[in-house]
Amino acid sequence: MASFFGGSAGVAGFVSVGFIAFNVFSAPGMANGKRRRRPGRQSFWLPAARRTGFAPLLPAMDKPDLLAAIREGTVAQLPPAALSPGHLLARNASGNTPLHLAARHGRLADLPAAVLSVDHLTVKNDAGYTPLHHAARHGFLDQVPPGLLDADLLGQRSNAGVTVFHAAAASGHLAQIPAGLITEEVVLRRTDVGNTLLHEAAENGTLDRVPAHFLTPGHLATKNLGGETVLHVAAFNGHLDQVPEPLLAAAALRETTSAGDTVFHAAAISGHLEQIPAHLLVRENLAITSKSGFTAIHAAAETGQLSKIPVEQLTPELLLTRNDNGDTPLHAAAYEGHLDQLPKALLTPERIATRNYDGITVAQLALERGFHEQIPLAARPKAASPFRRFLTRLGKFSLPW
Repeated sequence: MASFFGGSAGVAGFVSVGFIAFNVFSAPGMANGKRRRRPGRQSFWLPAARRTGFAPLLPAMDKPDLLAAIREGTVAQLPPAALSPGHLLARNASGNTPLHLAARHGRLADLPAAVLSVDHLTVKNDAGYTPLHHAARHGFLDQVPPGLLDADLLGQRSNAGVTVFHAAAASGHLAQIPAGLITEEVVLRRTDVGNTLLHEAAENGTLDRVPAHFLTPGHLATKNLGGETVLHVAAFNGHLDQVPEPLLAAAALRETTSAGDTVFHAAAISGHLEQIPAHLLVRENLAITSKSGFTAIHAAAETGQLSKIPVEQLTPELLLTRNDNGDTPLHAAAYEGHLDQLPKALLTPERIATRNYDGITVAQLALERGFHEQIPLAARPKAASPFRRFLTRLGKFSLPW
């Protein structure tokens, strides 16, 4: 009779396995089916002996946790010895000290006044940042004794050339620095990549906290090592709306980076074209080519911002502008599925049939990408049959050798 375990042989095998298992648990060290524990050894399957009394499982800590107290705001509960310079300046693996942490979490006011000295506040971690950098970045420079805040102290540079001024500008806390220390020379001071305080503020969205008299056309036109003006950085990060509109002149927005990108390019690529005054969104500005042949109108078509351009500026000439590959903004919009942002009247059969330098039409791209329904019926290409799609895929197949 067949057995669940595979017939008579299976039964024998099962019995033998059971016999072996029995022998394992009845091996030397077992008595009457119970394992004898050797003295001094704890069985890994038997429960441990019950603990008695109230002895702690771990030894009590001999010293308070300074870092935890700083994070939790309980520094005042520590004994004075725990706040000695030796403890507060002890470095970790990245060179940070408890004093760096206190500056970051706003606990400098909880420390003994003697600790807040120039020598201590200028101790650098492995990246060259001091506790002052941390205090400036997180808005706690007001906890530093005012008498210590001078141009030299705030001019301390990190390994990347970032000063305390830069850190305060980036975080929007320049107001915590005495106004007399923020001069034109300080505002135009550069990091190792050429960023001024205005570049840092533009990147982080704090240009509106920079004293207004420093926002001049000349200062905003200052370029970093990549050729980016303050306006480029603001546009790319979506903060161009913090610049007063009179400063957003056409000439300033046409300034180019080392790669030939204008501020129009930066705003279009990052999806913030609406922050540029509408009257400047014309072909003269949107069709400027970068060194790679890329235009702002192509970027707008790719990122889905054609609807942000005034309708009267969406002329056939603009939409048929070619890049170095012969692609028009219509090709870009068809590929990304943004043809529906254009007025239907502009999507004529002739324009939909426009070819790039490889002979590919706008209609072909829309059809291949599944966006052909965005094209008006009069110009819409017919969906390919299953056999034609098979041939298309077959034509794209290439052997690995």
